[in-house]
Amino acid sequence: MSDHDLSSDPRWRRLWERPWRCNSCGDEHHGIFDLAWGKPAQFPGPEELAPNSALDLDGDFLSEDFCVLEGEHFFVRAVLELPIIGGGDEQFGYGVWTTLSRENFQHYVAAFDSGEQDGMGPWFGWFSNRLHGYPDTLNLKCTVHLNSGRQRPQIELAPTEHPLAVEQRLGVTFDRVLELYAINGHDIRRSLTD
Repeated sequence: MSDHDLSSDPRWRRLWERPWRCNSCGDEHHGIFDLAWGKPAQFPGPEELAPNSALDLDGDFLSEDFCVLEGEHFFVRAVLELPIIGGGDEQFGYGVWTTLSRENFQHYVAAFDSGEQDGMGPWFGWFSNRLHGYPDTLNLKCTVHLNSGRQRPQIELAPTEHPLAVEQRLGVTFDRVLELYAINGHDIRRSLTD
């Protein structure tokens, strides 16, 4: 990754200095915010979330953290992060979904409330969302790394030449972050010049 320091970019400074309003969504933000998908691409139903406690392993189920499709396909909400070149430790994140095997899914669910997932995983998964601004991302191979303390798992894409996998390995420029926001309905570029 380049050592380019974003601290001299007035847009980057504006992003962090004070809250700003997104001209696209109308929400107020401060700093980098994640983009999130409410359900796996494979889930055919609406985003009507059930409580985690109502988990049904035998049918269709969707909550904020778990998804089951036809009692055969199991998904968990996770985070995929892209390092921002020149942004220090800042990451651009996607709140997305990944598959797990039934066995690993059940282990994850059993430890979910306690948040004690030390020693669990990493596990294999299939990336389960289509991200705008990339060639098809559905079913990219990934490794799911669990985090303790009720933090969502981290997704590490297989080291392929897919642009998303390359950006996860090498990082993204701040201009690319702004482009990804715009592609996903949050064109904040004008907000950062006021």
